[in-house]
Amino acid sequence: MTWLSPDRDVIDAYRNLRERMMGLLRSQPDEAGEIQVPACPAWTVRQLVAHMVGVPDDLLAGRLDGVASEAWTAAQVGRLGTLPLEALADLFAEQASDFDSMLGRIPAPVNSQVVFDAVTHEHDFRHAIGKPAHRDSAAVTVGLGFMLHMTDERHPGGAERLRSLGMSDFELLRCLSGRRSVEQLKTAGLTAGEVALLFEGSPVRPPDIDLHG
Repeated sequence: MTWLSPDRDVIDAYRNLRERMMGLLRSQPDEAGEIQVPACPAWTVRQLVAHMVGVPDDLLAGRLDGVASEAWTAAQVGRLGTLPLEALADLFAEQASDFDSMLGRIPAPVNSQVVFDAVTHEHDFRHAIGKPAHRDSAAVTVGLGFMLHMTDERHPGGAERLRSLGMSDFELLRCLSGRRSVEQLKTAGLTAGEVALLFEGSPVRPPDIDLHG
């Protein structure tokens, strides 16, 4: 079976996520941009959003050297990480039409990976500002599908094992995106060996502290 969502659903999920983020950004005082993000403690909210906006900005501009690397991400934060939250929302809006068209040409599973990254950071953002919501969004479905696909690529049958734990899509997504500690993963039903296998060959790592957003 495939865990990946149809291409049309991927585009719609990203579009709706972007609209939610623009609304959130425009509803926050600019000082909220200086809040530290618990799930990404090296970043403030402003820097987190600079990365979120920077991904489509780089893809549209053809800045693909080192794509998805720490250096690529750091360049986004360096370029956009001092902008007001309102300006970051405006940049999201300016990108919309061209990026939706581009996303429609990005093949699976990379198109779903774009949504996975964005939805992970949407909820990092919500956790930081204390605005949890939309935990059952289409973007959660697309992002989780990407991670289950990658799990089966590395460990065939692993996705079904994760599904058997009975977690909600949101909670499982947060586990797979490195937003739950080893102790939280064990409490969810994974053995120590399974936790090690889960992140083998992946850049994602569990945090040192329990996270609940």
